[in-house]
Formats: sequence, C-alpha cells, structure tokens
Amino acid sequence: MAGELGSRGKPSKVELLKEASDYLRGQLPEELAEPGASISEDAASILKFHGSYQQDDRDERLKRKREGLDKAYSFMVRIRIPGGRITAAQYLVCDDLARRFGNGSLRITTRQEFQLHGVLKQDLKPTIRTINEALLSTLAACGDVERNVLACPAPIKDALHDQLQTDAHRFAAHCAPRSSSYWELWLDGERVEIPDLPPPGPSLVPTPGDDPVEPIYGKAYLPRKFKTAFSFPDDNCTDVYANDLGYLAVVEAGRIVGYNVIAGGGLGTTPSAAKTFPALAVPVGYVERDRILHVGEAILKIFRDFGNRSDRKRARLKYVIYDWGADAFRAKVGEYLGAMLEPSRPMPELEVHDHLGWHDQGDGRLWLGLPVDCGRIRDESRLRLLSGLRAFFERYGTPARLTCQQSILLIDLDPAWRGDIERWLEEYGIATVEQISTVRRWSMACPALPTCGLAVTEAERAFPGLMAQLEAELSALGLADERLTVRMTGCPNGCARPYNCDIGLVGRSAAKTEDGGNQPGTYTIYLGGRAHGDRLTRLYQDYVPFDQIGETLRPLLARFRDERLDRESFGDFCDRLGLGSERGVTAEAASQTLPPNS
Repeated sequence: MAGELGSRGKPSKVELLKEASDYLRGQLPEELAEPGASISEDAASILKFHGSYQQDDRDERLKRKREGLDKAYSFMVRIRIPGGRITAAQYLVCDDLARRFGNGSLRITTRQEFQLHGVLKQDLKPTIRTINEALLSTLAACGDVERNVLACPAPIKDALHDQLQTDAHRFAAHCAPRSSSYWELWLDGERVEIPDLPPPGPSLVPTPGDDPVEPIYGKAYLPRKFKTAFSFPDDNCTDVYANDLGYLAVVEAGRIVGYNVIAGGGLGTTPSAAKTFPALAVPVGYVERDRILHVGEAILKIFRDFGNRSDRKRARLKYVIYDWGADAFRAKVGEYLGAMLEPSRPMPELEVHDHLGWHDQGDGRLWLGLPVDCGRIRDESRLRLLSGLRAFFERYGTPARLTCQQSILLIDLDPAWRGDIERWLEEYGIATVEQISTVRRWSMACPALPTCGLAVTEAERAFPGLMAQLEAELSALGLADERLTVRMTGCPNGCARPYNCDIGLVGRSAAKTEDGGNQPGTYTIYLGGRAHGDRLTRLYQDYVPFDQIGETLRPLLARFRDERLDRESFGDFCDRLGLGSERGVTAEAASQTLPPNS
C-alpha cells in the first residue's frame, strides 16, 4: 500500500532527532541551564513535547535586526486540561503565572487548554513546576503525541455527561507518554500524580513494534501530532470530525453504551503543496464503551507504524487513510485488534451548542457561559476580564470548564448568587452572550502575529476589525440574528478550524507598515461548511484584502437573504449553489481506495 511504502522513505531530520533524544531529553537539560534568552532549534523541537514552543516578538524583528540585536525570544507554555475541567485553585495558579512570568494574559485555546505567552527562558522551570504542583501538566500539550483530549464541557449532572468526561480522561491518561524525562527535567525527578488522570496502564494492543519505555509511541514517537475528541451527536461542540480520532456517543436508555469511532480528520494544509489538504474524519466502526482504549491504542499504533516519517507536510493520519482507502484502514484496525469492529450504529442528526449564558445544571445549581473574544483573558480598557475572573474565583471558589469555542463556563453556582454575579459582570465590564452580536458569538480567531512563528498575517489582532465589517453588513441586510460560524487564521494550518465552518478566512499574504510593523494583509475566503462541523468549505476567493472582506461577502449575503430555503443556513446555501472550487477530502471520497495524492 502507498502509505506503507511512503513510511519507509528516508527519515526526516526531525525523526532522527526524536529517536536520538533518549526519550525526550536531548540537549534540553544543558541548554536550559546555559545563559542566554534562547535554545537551539534541535532543543526547541524536543521542548515541544514538554508543552512549550520557543517564539519571538515578530513586531520587533526588523527593528532589532537594524539595531544589531538578536530576536526578542520568549516561550509559550501550554497547559494540558483534558475535557476543559479546572478548579478555582488551578485557575488562580494560572492567573498568577500569567501575571508573574507571562505577558499578563491567559489564552483559552480551541482545544480546551490555557496558553501562557511571553515566558522567558529562565522562568520556564518555575512555571512548569508550579503548574504541576497545582495538579495540572504541560506534558504532551504539544509535540508528536496524543494532544489534549476533548470532551463536551457542559456541566449537566446526568450519567451521559459524566460518562463522556470519564472516558475522555481515561483515554488521556492511557495515551500519556511514559518516559520519566519530563519529571526529571522540570520536577527534579519527583513525579506528580494528577487525581483525574490515573497513571498510564499497560499496553492493551501488544504489537511487534512496541518499545519497553514507550509501548504506544516508540523511541521516535508519532510521525506528527494526533488529536482526539469525544462528542455527542446532538451536541458536537468539540468539532469531532476535525480530529484524527473521534468518539461519537451511542446512547441507550439515558446511558452511553458505546461509540461510533471515526478517524482521519485534520485541517492543516499548505497551499503551495497539492499533496496536502484538509479532511474530515471517516467512519471506522462501533465499539463498546469498555473497549475504547483498545481501539484508540490500535489506531495510534497504526499511525506510528505507517505514518509518513519522510515528509512532515504529509505526516498525518488523514494521509494514511487517503492513500490506503478507508476499507483498507478499517481492515488494518481489525488486524491490530484481532477482530473487525462492528459497523457504525445509526445516529441522530448532528447539532452543536456553545453553552453560553445561564443554564440549569440539573442538580439545583446553575452555570454561566461567558464569551471570550479569541479566548484572550486580559484587562483592556473597560473590559477587565483578567481581574474580574480572579475576583470571581477568589470569592466563590467554584470550578470552571473551558470550551472548544474559546469560552469559559462558570459552574456549580448557587441560584441565590445570580444577582451578585450580574453586578460583578457590570463592575468589570464583562459582556454576557446577550450583549454581543450573533456573528461574534459564533466566531473564532487564532493568535497569529506577533507570537506564532507560522503566521503570515494577522488574525486575533484583526478580529475586532473583521467583526465590525461583518456586523455592519449583516445589520444592513437584516441578518443580524443569523447564526454564522466565522473563523479566522493567520496561516493555512487551520488552528481555529476555518475549513469546516460557514465562512473561513485564512491568512494568505502579509502587509507591513512603513516602519516594518505588521498589519492585516490578504486572506483566502472559504465558504460552504456549517456549524455542525461535518462538511468542508470550498475555496471562494483568494488574496482578498482585509478591508474588502465585508464588501466581498455582501452580494452573497444579500442573495442568501433573498433566495434561501426554509431554515437553510448560509453554509448550506453556499454548498447548495456549489459556490467556489472543491477543497479537501469528503468522507465519501475517502471511503474508496484512492491513488496516492503526492
């Protein structure tokens, strides 16, 4: 099979580096102990597995270069939070670190985690140590491993939501790296056990490729990152089809009896490389609830053994499935398990909720979902979200949940507190979902410049201007209440999932000010996905200047208003009209045995 042949090509430099790293040690101990603001590229590649990226302030690059200075280096630290569950004490530790070692902000990611930006090299160890002392971790938040495992964060007190969160935590624990290098480097060898994440158990699917230290990953770990999500079909808030591995709950008599397993989602792409594309996950089969770890481990090991280790642009599970065809992939899963999976069970129509606003938990308590623009928790002008949330958790001490839409849910609230909480919102200038536009409610953007090394143009910093354009157009057309999922990224890697929403905006080219600063450049507009996350967008128009996005979309939005079918969304309308050129791989196409796309 093409994937098997491709995986045996000459290993890339990164593959050789990982294998020689002595299970994620490499030169990190020595380089972190040396003076200076940065570490080598090789050490930075290994550092990712420990949950941190080396970055620099790209706004300062040209100025510093002119002055003969090195780049303004710092580190992003990502905190792994399976299912988005966090206590008040843990939140306050993250807040302390953001103020003490970071840039004064916390950022909620699209994978239910926190990111700290601006951490200096000498502060990495105390930052990561403190995170672990709070019973959180950064291990495997980045790198070529299973990333943070997603689960519906709604704190509804019933068996279904408890089971889904439990299963996500079990899977996250089972797939954690086993190497002791993390604790040796950051905790002086003292391993901290996280109560919600029991230590990894033994390998459940023994294969000839198993390593004694890392039985799931091996010495070179995975070819690239691997992402997993658990979801309900009637609440796909984790965007399960965009993940390498997805578990869609099958419910009988109010309980989860098993899962429909899907695999091969992934939205990153390189426009200049036709061999790359976004893809949605395809059906693999049905598994009983007590076998989810076996199936997940088998799929991880197939990726380990057959993923492309020569070309990192093509080193994701979606390309293995595309090259083999879905039937051959299902057969390989059966081979690793010793038996084929049952066919997928019938499922209800997909729906998605963002869990914002006031809701009854089902146990006499309430939760309040707060929108957070681009996930950025900070104090800025009248909006003092960083200070406000700190005051909230210090006063009430209740837990929280982070969502895949970059929002935060304040949970376990006594109904008697509601009046005081609403006064607290007003005091700190914190908007509720009723006080923002519908398009802003359903929109996201990645961090992009100035911290992300991959960004070609702006996203988060351009987000307010984008919202102003779209809010004006929608209001003028009488569509202000229309639910539109709009997602913006500063590059084609797709961190804010722009390839399966109503309107995706992907950074295409940069723009500079006269003094070398950054400003929004041009973007590719993608149309025709939908909020449910189960259909890819099509490329509609390329190289659209930022300030022309609204006027470019205006004729389409007007046509949608006048020609839409009953209850038809904008994404459904664009898909029905076939607007734009095809982009990506559908589940139907991947279900056939296809030739290699290389």
